[in-house]
Amino acid sequence: MNPRRRPTKQRYAHFIPNLLMALALISLLGMTALRAQAQNMAGPESTLSEALSAACRQDGTTFASYLTAENSAAYRALPDAQRTAFMKRFVLLEEPGRPLLSSGSTGRVVVRCEAPSVATEMRFGQPRVRENLAFVPMEIPLPGAPSRSITFGLVREGGNWKLLSVGLVLLDIPAMSKQWEQADVEAREDDAIAELRTVAEALDTYKRAYGKLPESLAALGPAPKNEISPETAGLVDADLASGAKNGYTFRYTIVPAGGDIPEEDQEKAETFSLVATPDAYGKTGRRSFFLNSSGVLRGADKQGGAADSNDPRIGPS
Repeated sequence: MNPRRRPTKQRYAHFIPNLLMALALISLLGMTALRAQAQNMAGPESTLSEALSAACRQDGTTFASYLTAENSAAYRALPDAQRTAFMKRFVLLEEPGRPLLSSGSTGRVVVRCEAPSVATEMRFGQPRVRENLAFVPMEIPLPGAPSRSITFGLVREGGNWKLLSVGLVLLDIPAMSKQWEQADVEAREDDAIAELRTVAEALDTYKRAYGKLPESLAALGPAPKNEISPETAGLVDADLASGAKNGYTFRYTIVPAGGDIPEEDQEKAETFSLVATPDAYGKTGRRSFFLNSSGVLRGADKQGGAADSNDPRIGPS
């Protein structure tokens, strides 16, 4: 035997670990490819049921993954409250629930969302697929009301199905977010008007009870049980008594009585004015409001400044 020539087993022994590592890598890559292929082959029904399940749980992170790339980015940029409200619309529930998947009598998918107080059920129909578009009809039974029928549209993006439309409405979240923001602003303005009238009514009640107006809004606030007094009259909630609620600041001013009125009657003759201004102009509100003892409401877009008695009247003239 040639002394410089090693036995066959020794010459090839160092190749075995490398071969095993290569086979393991090939196996891993193959499994990853199969998983990716399985995901790409998932039908529109699977995507829709998973999206609805995420909405049922109010899992915004998972729900966003079933939106198109542009909508997903816009959705993630929404305030938390708007993201949650968007998911609520999909499952018609206010509180988070537990999703359950099953098959109905026709063999089609049924997504049931069970919340603590109520449950909704979404029954899929036969999907219609046209190349990169798919439409999945759905029936939603409603207690004491006719069932609601709606069709979800999906589009294939990057090999996966993504939500495209609900009924005839495209899910254009960048445009929808502007509409929601405007709706939120208008709702806060309506709330500010309602709160102004609540404070005005409380001031009138206080004056009838104590013969004068309070020194500040704080005197209208909550009182300990059975301890209502001129200092804590229990006429408004703590937020209003502090002068700030729902994105608006409320200012109260006592208007002295005019004319020759006896000193002992001056407090009874005093009137008041109230002003509400948005805390963050353009976000919590655009209009400012003015209300006085006469009950006439006025307001305008004051760029965040205070409204006054010279602003346009709001409501019946």
